Amino acid sequence: MESVRLGRASGAPRRVPDAVLVRFACQARVRSLGEGPAPAPVRLGPARRSSLTRAEYVAAVEVVLEHIRAGDCYQVNLTRTLEWDAAPDPVAMFLALAARRPAPHATLLRLPAAGDLLAIVGASPERFLAWDGDAVETRPIKGTAAHPAALEHSAKDRAENVMIVDLARNDLGRVCTPGTIHVPALCAVERHPGLAHLVSTVRGRLRPDVGVGELLRATLPPASVTGAPKPSVLQIIEDLETVPRGVYCGATGWIDTRRRRGDLAVAIRSFTVARGRTTLGVGGGIVADSDPEREWDETCLKARRLLARTGASDATMAVDVDEGPVEVLTR
Repeated sequence: MESVRLGRASGAPRRVPDAVLVRFACQARVRSLGEGPAPAPVRLGPARRSSLTRAEYVAAVEVVLEHIRAGDCYQVNLTRTLEWDAAPDPVAMFLALAARRPAPHATLLRLPAAGDLLAIVGASPERFLAWDGDAVETRPIKGTAAHPAALEHSAKDRAENVMIVDLARNDLGRVCTPGTIHVPALCAVERHPGLAHLVSTVRGRLRPDVGVGELLRATLPPASVTGAPKPSVLQIIEDLETVPRGVYCGATGWIDTRRRRGDLAVAIRSFTVARGRTTLGVGGGIVADSDPEREWDETCLKARRLLARTGASDATMAVDVDEGPVEVLTR
């Protein structure tokens, strides 16, 4: 595996993740890792800290709703970070996540960091960007539920998804040939490991003069983990989130500049393991009719489902912590 770290875009708030691009095992390799005896359960125990307590997260959602009512934005992806005083074996975590049904963009990355080992273990369901020649595609996810039926008639989730599709179209419009951007799939219900999602597909044709750097500058950070309009939302995130997101909400995947190809995932459902600790970011999109308490519950659901897939026996009690702060492990 190899990695490339891109500098932060000019003027981007510090809480917005740097673009971290990593090579990950191909899907065939992921499937082979998931074969054989079931891996031993990962021992994490209850989360010790959350970057935002329940009361703080609910209050932050209320602030976002005030911004929406004032016309400053339409949607904001608000996140918090959970931290454990434990550092499980990253390979064991990866194997546990891959044992049943590997995520479409499973990731295992181990890098030296300040004399220590930094590991990223991801089970992202979301494609950020894929391109081959001038053909480019993004598949934003907005709308999450425990069961597909809950999404089929959810006006709130569809509204979230449509807003982010518009943002993704706008981002790609900066680098694509006019008239080539289209949406072949809008708000399709897909079942992914542990959860169901609404997924849309946006495609276009890159201009001949556009290279990978310009493509990434036009689209990072990903639309689905920021909000709309993006410039205003980035400042709101900077004001409300108490720690940088680190790798979480960045991008993982592979790039072949010689063949002008690449496939990147949004770095969600991703654990960071370093210096004897483990962190996990969780969040959700806030829109005009969001209920603050339910938004907190959604972050807990996402964390519990991912922890359960690692085999953690205490996943149901591990994420509703009500204390902080969290130390960022990627800096």
